This record gives sequence, structure tokens and C-alpha cells, in this order.
Amino acid sequence: MGYAHEYAHAILHRGRVPMEPTDHVVNWADGPRKGKYYPNAEAFALPGTEDLADVPIEPGLLPGAAKDQEADGSAGFSLPLLSAMLKDSYGLTGRRLGIQANTDLAGLPFYTHANWSRGTAGGGGLYPVSIHWASGPSGPLTPGLHYYDIHRHALQRLLAGDVTDRVRDALGPDAPEEALATDQYLILGVKYWQNSFKYNSFSFHVVSTDLGTLVQTWRVWAAAHGLRLAPMLWFDEPRLNELLGTVGEEETVFAVVPLHWDGPAPRPEAAAGQDAPRTDPRHRPAVRHRDVERSRTLLGFDALRDMHTATLEGAADRPAPGALAAAAALPEDADGVRVALPEPAFPDTGVRRALRERRSSFGRFDARRRVGGGHLSAVLAACAETRLAGDTDPSGEIRLARLYAFVNHVEGVEQGAYAYDPDRGALRPVAPGPQGSFLQENYFLANYNLEQAGAVLVPTVRTTAVLDALGDRGYRLAVGTAGAVAQSFYLAASALGLGAGVALGFDNVSFVERLGLAEGDEAPLLVMALGHERPEPADFRHEIA
Repeated sequence: MGYAHEYAHAILHRGRVPMEPTDHVVNWADGPRKGKYYPNAEAFALPGTEDLADVPIEPGLLPGAAKDQEADGSAGFSLPLLSAMLKDSYGLTGRRLGIQANTDLAGLPFYTHANWSRGTAGGGGLYPVSIHWASGPSGPLTPGLHYYDIHRHALQRLLAGDVTDRVRDALGPDAPEEALATDQYLILGVKYWQNSFKYNSFSFHVVSTDLGTLVQTWRVWAAAHGLRLAPMLWFDEPRLNELLGTVGEEETVFAVVPLHWDGPAPRPEAAAGQDAPRTDPRHRPAVRHRDVERSRTLLGFDALRDMHTATLEGAADRPAPGALAAAAALPEDADGVRVALPEPAFPDTGVRRALRERRSSFGRFDARRRVGGGHLSAVLAACAETRLAGDTDPSGEIRLARLYAFVNHVEGVEQGAYAYDPDRGALRPVAPGPQGSFLQENYFLANYNLEQAGAVLVPTVRTTAVLDALGDRGYRLAVGTAGAVAQSFYLAASALGLGAGVALGFDNVSFVERLGLAEGDEAPLLVMALGHERPEPADFRHEIA
């Protein structure tokens, strides 16, 4: 067993055995920016997005629903579509300033502490993922490597010239065919300090969820536009770090997302399955621009460094086809009592609207209005159908996450803890009776009263089974899948007009015990609260200010 097993055990038990360093104090005054800063890099404004028509979310938020539309190769990205996807997912879309129960409320009225909303959820609102676009000759710009500047909704050119051959080489010849038959790639890096300054050793776990939330946003957004995206998680990571000009222990590439561009295939020999010419090893382009850090003092954390090292080992050794199947979520037994749920149904909500209205309901839940059984069914179905569908599961057939529901106030469902049976659209009773006291006693923070939520959903992943099947690097996939489920949860709730909140600060072991999972390898990774909010909240209208 590698170090990732040890780290996963520490994460699962951190509610009872604090992770080192136990004396860490966050220096908020010396915190990093929420984004990278390249003062000397040329910037290009991206096309506006408001004129692009909003399109309905695919039924059930199923990213795979777009596969048949893309099969003939006619559907692809354009610059306006890419601009809109970046804006709707990670761009700043509004200012959040409302009466709520989170601990940062006192500072939000001050512009220097303003909290800007994004379509994608982020652990602690820190957003450490950096988005780079490697564009080749088939794209609309001069070939090069660009950084997406979230604050200006612009691209900063970090390097001129086609470097997509370097990306293809890093992916390796055994990458899925669609990943090699393009010259357009989104490269997702993680700047550790942007998260670890707050979460220290817990940081690697958090940034892995951040990867999943962003990729899932893109998959849902792309599916709604007749496109399909799948992340590559296995590649020559040091080679891409060298290309980006980053130091692996400070910032590293977590995923590469190939883009199918609108127009003829740029590399017909690759699309036909032929071997592509290898790049000249003497040609080693690298970004010379450097991100200017705001923090004066940067700290390192042993567990974060060790997890980076562990998941770097064998990064280019893509697991064999079918290896992930051994870690699939356990199916529900056919026997036993079931509580039937109504058929899931979503309103005709645009994907942009759902992303713009997504928010965390800190302290706003109101138990006086029960959640409809159909709404709970729809949210559960959306979460259960979530797949990252990357290079370990290109077809998106393997379900890694299993769902449990703690029902507090839902129409037609008695209070209790349940396991969700996605094949039957029903709930299997696990623990009867009110669960509000248990939920609140095992939640660390004061920004939610979980008893007031209509239901609290808990996704589990067989984390150790994923590590056994894929090696230590599988940790990114296991926890990234939980992040993807969280984003599906937020979007489903937003589309239905319900409040939502996802948290990582809870006693995982207590949930293992309550759900009867002690004899297995399922790890509860998140708590996701769903419910109606109090009417007429006091919110700041940034768009008319």
C-alpha cells in the first residue's frame, strides 16, 4: 500500500484524530489571491457571452446524453462557446452579499473582502484551479498557451507557438483516440498554496474535490450544447509542469481536457488510429512568465507534499482498461423493504440560469416547508448519474459514488436514514426515526442547522478500493468524483429552486457507524444539505448597484 492509503485513513478519522499540524493558524491578512497574476503577459478579451442563447440542461443532468449528437464529428467548440463555458463555470458572475450564517459575513460589505460568485462550487470558496488553453493551428487564435484570467474574463498569452504536440506526447499513445485527434486542450493546474494556507494538510483532499466540481460543470454545460468532455488524469505530469513553467510541489497539473473543435480534424492520421510523429526531444518550450504571489510567507505541509509525491508516481502509467470496475459502487440487494419515490423530473431550466443562481444556503434553511418527494428523487437521480468519465472509464459506465439520504422534512417519506437505490428510484431504510440531532452533533461548524434541511445527502466512494485498483494517483479520481457529485447536487437544486449547501467538516466515522458501513470500505466524503430557504432573504442586488 502507498501513502495515499495512509492519507485516506487520516482524512476519514480527522474528526477524532486531528491531522498535523494541529497548531496551524490561518493568516488571513497574508492570504493568496483567488487567481494567478501575470503582470507582464499580454491579455485578449474573450467574446461576450450574454448574447449566446441559454439552453436547457439535459434531462437528469446526464452528460453522456450528448454522445450520439457528437458521433458524426459535426458538433464542436467555437471561440464564443468556449468563452461562454469559461464564464459560466469559473468566471465571476455576481457579488454575493446577503444575510447568512457563514463566518465571513462581517467582512463582506467591504469591497476588499467582497465574495464574487461563480457557477462552480469551490472548497472554502478558494478556487485553486488554474485554467490554461493550449491551442493549435485549428483554433481561432495564433497557436500558443493561454491562461484564463477570471477577473477580466480574458486570455493572457503565456507562450506563442503550437505546443499541443507536447501535450499529446504527455498524454501518451494509449490515451483515448479522441484525446489524440485534436490540437485543442484545457490544462487544469492546482496552485496548492491558494488552498493550503487555510486547510494545511487537509488541502490535497479539498483541491481534489475542486477538480471534480469544475470538470462536472463543463460536462453538464457541454452536454446541454450537444458536446462531450472527458478529463485525462493520467499523463506525464512533470513534462506538462515544465511546459507551464511551474514547480510541482507548488503548482501541478491535475487534468487535461481535450476539446473537439468545430471544423475538420486537425490530425487526420491520429483520428484514423495511426501513430503520430513524436516531438523532437531537444524542443523543450516553457512558459517564462511567472505568477506573482501576494503572500509574503508561504508554508509547506508534510502531508500535502507527500500526497503530491505519491500521486506523481506512475502518473504516465495509465491503468489497464477495466481496472476501475473493481472499485465500482456496491449495488443494492434486490430484497428488502423499499420506499418508492416519484419519477424524477426537472423544469425546463437553462444551464446558464442554473449556474448563475447556484449558491450555498448558509443558515437559510426553513423546515416549515417540506421538500417534495419528486424534488428529492430528481436530485438523487442527478447525483447518482454523475461520472467523471475520464481515461479510466471513457464510456462513463462505472458508478463510483453511492448515495445515502438523511430525511428530515420530505413529503411522503418518514424521517430516517436511507440508502438510495438508483436502479429502482427508491430508498432502502437504514436507520429509522429523526436524524436531526445526529446530523448537528457530528457537524463541526456553526453555519448550518442541518436539522432544518429537508434532507441531507451523503455520497460515499470506496476510496481504498480505487487506490488498490489504480494506485495512489487514483485518490484524485475518487475524491474528484465526490466533487463532481457535489456540483450535480448544486445544479439540480438550483434548477428546482431549492436551497443547497455542501460541507466537508463532519465526523466521517460517525456516519460510517450510523449507516452500518464499518465492515466495508465505503467512505462518506461530503454532507449535502437540501431544502427550502426562508422567504424574502435580505440580499444585495449587485446588478443594479
